[in-house]
Amino acid sequence: MLVIKIKLGGPKDIECVAAIRNATNAKLTIDANAGWSREQAQWIIPRLLDYGIELVEQPLPTGDIEGLRELKQFLKAQKIDIPIFADENVKTAKDVAAHVGAIDGVVIKLMKSGGIREALRAVHTARALGMKTMIGCMVETSVGVSAAVHISPLFDYADLDGPLLIRNDPFSGVQYEGSRLLFPEAPGIGVLQRDEVPGGVPSTNNC
Repeated sequence: MLVIKIKLGGPKDIECVAAIRNATNAKLTIDANAGWSREQAQWIIPRLLDYGIELVEQPLPTGDIEGLRELKQFLKAQKIDIPIFADENVKTAKDVAAHVGAIDGVVIKLMKSGGIREALRAVHTARALGMKTMIGCMVETSVGVSAAVHISPLFDYADLDGPLLIRNDPFSGVQYEGSRLLFPEAPGIGVLQRDEVPGGVPSTNNC
């Protein structure tokens, strides 16, 4: 099933969501990228109900845990069931634990956590605390994303499109088949330099 993530935090957020919903029946998720104030989040999120939004990522500025807690209480009082995920707020398992009661889920990225080991700690902590989980990535090559793919079955959601967003990935690893992530078969995390791949081309490392 097609899922579209909409980046918000501008002057016409509702209009953008409405236009995309009118054009597609895909599942929609929202990422405000820390772009709303507490007041804006409380105004905008209820108005997203009409568009079948799956979840909202990082609605408030980075570090505003109390604001997230306040937002969750507000939505609960309004009987609004849109899960709120923290992204920029969360890097380690310790950060996950600090958000208990303030959010519904966390976005974990290897580039934030420092690698597979801490990402595993973070996802297991989130699961133990009853949180939903998403594994994500930055705009990055197949190296980090291929590593992330190997632990992606532990997560509820996977947003691992980094290699698709750069012009010339110097590595080959994870492959994409529609919305499916295909595990690479090479040793280790399955990554090869592009000029080592049969039919590959030497990398110029341009982004």
